[in-house]
Amino acid sequence: MAAPFFGYHMPDYSFPGTADDSLFDHVADMTVAAEAAGFDMLTVMDHFYQIRGVGSETEPMLESYTTLAALSQRTKTIRLSALVTGVTYRNPALLVKMVTTLDVVSRGRAILGLGAAWNQDEHAGYGFEFPPIGRRMDRLEEAARIAKLMFTEERPTFAGRYFKIDRALNVPRPIQVGGPQLLIGGGGEERTLRIVAKYADISNWFPGLEDTKRKIDILERYCEEAGRDPSAILKTVMSPCLLALNGAQARQIKERIPAERLATMGDPVLPAQAAERLQPYLDAGIRGFTFGNPNLNTPELLAAAGELKRLLA
Repeated sequence: MAAPFFGYHMPDYSFPGTADDSLFDHVADMTVAAEAAGFDMLTVMDHFYQIRGVGSETEPMLESYTTLAALSQRTKTIRLSALVTGVTYRNPALLVKMVTTLDVVSRGRAILGLGAAWNQDEHAGYGFEFPPIGRRMDRLEEAARIAKLMFTEERPTFAGRYFKIDRALNVPRPIQVGGPQLLIGGGGEERTLRIVAKYADISNWFPGLEDTKRKIDILERYCEEAGRDPSAILKTVMSPCLLALNGAQARQIKERIPAERLATMGDPVLPAQAAERLQPYLDAGIRGFTFGNPNLNTPELLAAAGELKRLLA
């Protein structure tokens, strides 16, 4: 079996002892280390405030697409995406233009991550409209359709309830044939998975083996309704385990990780133990995992993740 798809996610920009003028260099160094370890994708959050569960909202947060564009110039092979772009933050045609530009400057390594957005506080702070979830899902589906049109057609036109384009130009064209892949984050079983079945190339869910099995079954049913082969969608989950290099480090990580996170992920483990924990997801049909930098925060830990990837191949 081929090695699983590994993503390295950066939700946290709070690095003790790192001044603001050195912040990006630290982010770039970790991205380069992830690329060297064999990670396939680097993702950043599309947020403007730090989110609950990661840190205080006043902690540092870099804007996603300027960060990704800068990282494209420090890397060579790793693919680049937001996990995921809030559909309420940008006009979708503008977003497609931004991601196409990222594809051009990275020589074909962009992925478009899309989600319905949820953080009401930053919507209020920045003056963005925050409609009810059903209307955000409607916007998500329209944005996904516009993205596919603008990636694949020369002068597409579309008129939806919330968004429209009129013979929209997108030149230069994406480097990737057919445009960057579309990653849709979220596992909502009534709306999100239907949109995944219609438009997504990659899905990303939170972990939980039984929930994952159920979502795969539901997604396969929606794919049949949409006339798509479910195997064409790369199904990924956020990693259900934390990595450590040794027992002493596992104890240190356990002490600093919030209790609610440990409750869902379990105690930190070495790569061989992590492989045992991840294998049932692969057996169920998952083909990729996304690991976060609050745990993988040194080149050595990133190398351990590379070892884990090889163990799962």
